[in-house]
Amino acid sequence: MHQRLAFIDTLRGIAVLSVVLQHALEQVVLTNTTGEYYWWFHNATGHYFNFGRFGVVLFFFVSGFVIPYSFPKSETPIRDFAVSRFFRLYPTYWLSILAFVLLAPMMGIASIPLYQIGVNITMFQMFVNVPPIRIAYWTLAIELMFYVGCVALFALGWLNQRMTAFYIVVLASLVAIIAFPLTGNRVVWALLEISLNLASMFFGKVMRDTVINKQLRWWHVAICTILYCLFAAAVASRRFGGEYHENFFHAYSIGSAYVVAALMFMLFAAFGDRMAWRFMSFVGLISYSVYLMGAYTMVFIMYFFGAGRTPLEWLLFTVGVLAASVLVSWLTYLVVEKPFIALGRKFRSQSSGAHALRPSLSSQGAE
Repeated sequence: MHQRLAFIDTLRGIAVLSVVLQHALEQVVLTNTTGEYYWWFHNATGHYFNFGRFGVVLFFFVSGFVIPYSFPKSETPIRDFAVSRFFRLYPTYWLSILAFVLLAPMMGIASIPLYQIGVNITMFQMFVNVPPIRIAYWTLAIELMFYVGCVALFALGWLNQRMTAFYIVVLASLVAIIAFPLTGNRVVWALLEISLNLASMFFGKVMRDTVINKQLRWWHVAICTILYCLFAAAVASRRFGGEYHENFFHAYSIGSAYVVAALMFMLFAAFGDRMAWRFMSFVGLISYSVYLMGAYTMVFIMYFFGAGRTPLEWLLFTVGVLAASVLVSWLTYLVVEKPFIALGRKFRSQSSGAHALRPSLSSQGAE
């Protein structure tokens, strides 16, 4: 059986609540009721630090820590991996699309083209240049790219070789660092932003290979950290520029989100389950549902109550969104996500089972 690490679920919980927090605070700003507090809110959520991007990048690190070791020991590991991922991702994702369509009038959306819905159902919209019906779906496309990359590396026998992830992080970072003074082409830097997100995942694997598998040393981590931070700074500077825009994105806020996510992940990975927090681990368990369904609780609250007009009301709105997101997502997890994960196991090869975590995990309190 695959063992869960409590500190990984804690990180997932921190990540998803950071995303929900960003969205809630953005709504407070966008209601135009903040008056003298407007720029205070706007700077806190967009100029200095973007909690949403921080949470997403933290998810990427966690994926890199977990996914490369999710290929089961069976006669058809790639097939069983694909089946596992399908039942893990798609049913809850489809439910979120249905929720979006049903709640569209509350969001002021008159209609959604059927072709757009149809393409979004596949989760491949980013690859065929069709707009996602929810902007948050962009992260799922990055996850799919990582899965495909892991499958390719696994098929070639390279995925779990000692230096593979290290070389990927180093080479990807060097490309961006070298490109920084040579080109300002937006298409190039959009592709490098995708590369940065994938590098975050492989950096997650570097950490696992260091703290658990003991295949790498901390000097490998140090090299990756320095180059990754320079990579993030280059991408943030080229993609979002030095001017602050009315879209909660700024070079500093995005760059700092990538760097802080990396540092937090390394801290948690270094200390293992000593960093676990029971409540946040619970939120991490249902984090996929929170990520996909949490926004709709905010739609309801905004529609019936608004975001408030005073600091106390803004606080109540934000706390209410966070609490309601967890509650609704817990129900979604119990009714949809968990049963379909269990159903997916029935379609795997009889002999399949997730790779067991190494005995060294016992020192980190795996459970």
